[in-house]
Amino acid sequence: MIQEEGQPSRLFAVEEYGVNIMRALRTFVVAALMATTAWTSTHAAERVDLLLVLAADVSGSMDDSKFELQRSGYAAAFSNPRVIEALRGGPRGRVAAAFIEWSGVLQQKVVIDWTVISNDETARQFGDRIMEAPRAFARNSTSISAGIDFGMTQLDRGPYKAHRRVIDVSGDGDNNSGREPAAARDVAIAKGITINGLVIQTEPPSHSYSSHTNPPGGLANYYRNNVIGGAGAFVVVAENFNSFGNAITKKLIAEIAQAEPQQQEGSQNRPSLRN
Repeated sequence: MIQEEGQPSRLFAVEEYGVNIMRALRTFVVAALMATTAWTSTHAAERVDLLLVLAADVSGSMDDSKFELQRSGYAAAFSNPRVIEALRGGPRGRVAAAFIEWSGVLQQKVVIDWTVISNDETARQFGDRIMEAPRAFARNSTSISAGIDFGMTQLDRGPYKAHRRVIDVSGDGDNNSGREPAAARDVAIAKGITINGLVIQTEPPSHSYSSHTNPPGGLANYYRNNVIGGAGAFVVVAENFNSFGNAITKKLIAEIAQAEPQQQEGSQNRPSLRN
């Protein structure tokens, strides 16, 4: 009888323990959600002068030597004192950048996610990370349009806010996979995004990729007509891969400082910088 009389008490104790556990879990979850929301709101509210997606071509026409020269050019640009000076001259003195690599329709990857660059040290570290990262893809087709689409996705998910949003598309050939790049460009323009181009000319023309790297009218004109767009959009031309670093430096300075690139004769009101 004593055992039977005590059974309801033990059951009540077990039930009460379970209720307390559930209450504690609910409290923990609510607190975690509130903390996450507060962190996200604060983080998202941080403003920078520029949101910049660096979109680098790593398709089949980019052999190992070209790839290394392109990477080293980006790294050198972020260590250039003129770029740092331009960065410090902005209203907030900082930009947020992400580095992506793209190739075919299904080949895009975030190599370096959103990073705030505000001084010599953070700029150098960003360049070092570019050099250290493994190549995302190789031996694939070239879908500039898919690269632009992926760049837009990164801008939409970026944790920082800026009045200017820019996608830098660098490449050595025309679009040969996926939809037309002009279609992706027009979507970006409608979102208030500017697309600038860094054209890397291949001379002498590669026998394997001659029509790809040197389309009719030239690759620079192809980019002007099909790739770039938006407020202040321009094309920078690197005459060869060895001059890539100087070309990307000029382009970064123009973008960060909102400098108007020098008008080149015959550019049909779309500015171009040549190295």
